[in-house]
This record gives sequence, C-alpha cells and structure tokens, in this order.
Amino acid sequence: MEARADWPELTICQAVGDGSIRQERVSADRAELQLRAGGRLDIDRVESSALYTVPRVLRDEEIIHPYLAPAAAIVQRWHGRESLHAGAFLAGAGAWALLGERESGKSSTLAYLSKAGHEIVTDDMLIFDGQGVFFGPRSVDLRREAADYLGTGAASIGMTGARERWRLDVAGGSTTPVPLIGCVFLEWADRLELVRLSGSERLERLFAHRGVRLPPTDPTALLGVAALDGFELRRPSGWDSLDDAMELLLDRVG
Repeated sequence: MEARADWPELTICQAVGDGSIRQERVSADRAELQLRAGGRLDIDRVESSALYTVPRVLRDEEIIHPYLAPAAAIVQRWHGRESLHAGAFLAGAGAWALLGERESGKSSTLAYLSKAGHEIVTDDMLIFDGQGVFFGPRSVDLRREAADYLGTGAASIGMTGARERWRLDVAGGSTTPVPLIGCVFLEWADRLELVRLSGSERLERLFAHRGVRLPPTDPTALLGVAALDGFELRRPSGWDSLDDAMELLLDRVG
C-alpha cells in the first residue's frame, strides 16, 4: 500500500542504550515514552522524527509492529486524530472495531476473519477521526498455538517486543479512511453469547482502550464511536468455541 503524497513523514531512528526514563511526558511538540519491552521513545514534532533508544538494534519487522504503534498514536494525536488499542475488520457497510484485554483473542479472531475473506483494517492500533478509520500495517501477529490451529501460513519472526510472534500478511488496504460502523468487545465466559451493550457501557469500555492516556483532542470523538452499535462477544476459552463464535458474530455484523 503506497503512502499518499500529502501524508506527514516521520523519520525513524534508533540507538542502542539503557533508555531509562523517570517520567513520561507529552507536550504540543515533544513526547518521551517508556517502551513496554524496554527502552524509550522520543518523538519530535518539529523535526518529524522518532528516536528509539533500546537495549539492542531493532529489526525492520519489529519497528513496523509493535514499536511503531505508540509513535503513530502520538503523531496522529498531534494531527487531531484519536486512537484505540484495537483491531478492526470490514463487514457490511464499513469497519468494526475489535477490542479486548491482552490475550482476549483479538489477533486470532482477526486472522480467522481474514481467512474467511474479510479485509483487515488493522491489528493493534486503530486511528480514527471524523472521516473514518485508517488502515494499518498489512499484517496480523499471532501466538504459535493460534498460527498452528488456524493454519494461516503465518511465519515466525522470532522474539519481537515482549514475545515470539507468527506474522500473517493480509491483503488489501487503502489510503482513504473507511467508515466505522460498530464495535465488538471480546470476553471469556462459560457460554457463548453475543450481547448488545448500552451507550454508557460502550463509552466506558472505549475509554479503557484509548491509545493515548491523555485528555482527548476532541472530547466528542469517543462519544461518536460510543453512539455506534456495539456488542460483547462472550465465549469459552479454547479453540473449540471459535467456529461457533465467528458464525454468531458474522451473522450479526455481516
């Protein structure tokens, strides 16, 4: 997917070092962030640069994901856009955000949907504004057991971030945003069900998954997302429930 000429550029640099940081800071033109896997990230709006100071040299595939996600969230915030820690896929008339806590099955759900022919918008960081949601890197990262079970052809890219990853390349993508039409929150439960959430429930959960934990640039942005349709997909943990869960989900959102 080729970048548009009018998109802002960001120069990615890296240095090997301790990368310790006393306190995270984000201002109107600079950001200093602690990286989850160790090290720090310094973003300069004026210089249009992101410097990663990490214990070892990062490979290109690591920078693409997961290391680029926090830089993208901050830069897009400076451009007036909001972000969610979420995946997204196309179904029906637009995109559905897919949200959940760590190890709630987001990436395996996206890989399943990709295998079923649904276009993936993004795996982990969802950027949106009043025009819609933007496509992310053309890949989904899985754990080994998910890659083995789904038989997607995902290839190991080794230790990336805090864990080993199996990367599935996904097709499609567009340089223009697509409309966001709803949200699906994933939860483990004793039995399979798809429950419609109230607007207040959707808003509370969306706030918990914001990509940047700072006051929103547009206070109405999340209200607009919360006003869309939203469901909680509950299913037992384990692969046996996945086929039925996806059939239930696609019957509702497709």
